[in-house]
Amino acid sequence: MNPETKPSTVAPANGNEIDLLELAKTLWNGRKTILKYMLIAGAIGLLIALLSPKEYTSTTSMVPQTAKSASKLGGLSSLAAMAGFNLDMTSGSEALSPMVYPQILSSGPFQLELMNTPFTFSEVNHPVSLYEYYSEIARPGLLSLLGKYTIGLPVTLIKAIKGDGTKESTSDKKGPISFSEKQEEVREMMTEKINLTIDSKQGYLTLQASFHEALLSAQVADQTRELLQKYITRFKVEKATDQLNFIEGRYQEKKKEFEKAQERLARYRDQNRNVSSALAQTEEERLQSEFSIATNVYNELAKQLEQAKIQVKEVTPIFSVLEPAVVPHKKTKPKKGTIVIIWLFVGVVAGTSVVFGKEYLSIIKQKWDETK
Repeated sequence: MNPETKPSTVAPANGNEIDLLELAKTLWNGRKTILKYMLIAGAIGLLIALLSPKEYTSTTSMVPQTAKSASKLGGLSSLAAMAGFNLDMTSGSEALSPMVYPQILSSGPFQLELMNTPFTFSEVNHPVSLYEYYSEIARPGLLSLLGKYTIGLPVTLIKAIKGDGTKESTSDKKGPISFSEKQEEVREMMTEKINLTIDSKQGYLTLQASFHEALLSAQVADQTRELLQKYITRFKVEKATDQLNFIEGRYQEKKKEFEKAQERLARYRDQNRNVSSALAQTEEERLQSEFSIATNVYNELAKQLEQAKIQVKEVTPIFSVLEPAVVPHKKTKPKKGTIVIIWLFVGVVAGTSVVFGKEYLSIIKQKWDETK
């Protein structure tokens, strides 16, 4: 056996220690192997970096707040809400913690409405939805095709055999939502490309959208922000709106009763202007009493109606935009240098493993021969 590959080169010295000098000699003797694996891995990394699709990221930052807070705790309740706690026990509306916002972003109705919203693509001369583009127009990259027809070939064949029998869901559909297979794929893509983070210390939200086109990224980020505010507003004012609708219904009923009582009293007075009998006076007093009651109820409901309208305005959340979505000029992916460096490191690890693997195999083989 070669002196550089004798068993003692990597065997522990004194039972517990490893001879670092001998390890270094082993690495030096296998330098060609390590270099070969490093070059192969570097070439793979360079190929992946060149074939990876470009990606642009647009970011928008905002602060959630309400038009007017009824809390006696002031800013303390807002800070607590960002951390997921509700200290505002006096507010008449249900508190919606900002910690729930990412759940709204990933919900089925939200993503369904967003994927059906039209956007501008450089490849198409008219606005199309994300679903239509990624299911009918977009062409997969070379790396995606290689993965689809190599590692993912069994899954591709199973999908082709089963087909997609599920009907496509629409945003105006009520009841349970059933996504088609293509819709589910677009939904997973959106989950990866749209991200919402919450800074509980600073008290603001950051929304990021990453797509292959700079303008598309900014459009999606801006539209997602508007749609998120719409959903949050709907959840926030639902209770106050129901109360407003109830009071408004009662107000309209009592308004009709008030007008009828007013009309009956006026007609009776016109018809009995010169009558001074006790029966006539009693009837007039009764009509006057009905009119007074109807007037008081009507006025009270009118006050409650105005208060309910104010309450809806008070609990309606507002997003103060700190940084609007801007069309990015520099791509965020792929980071070619990082990809190549990672693959070079993988090559070094693989080459080193092969060198030491051969060394230990030689030791095992020698011991096997000695036992014969």
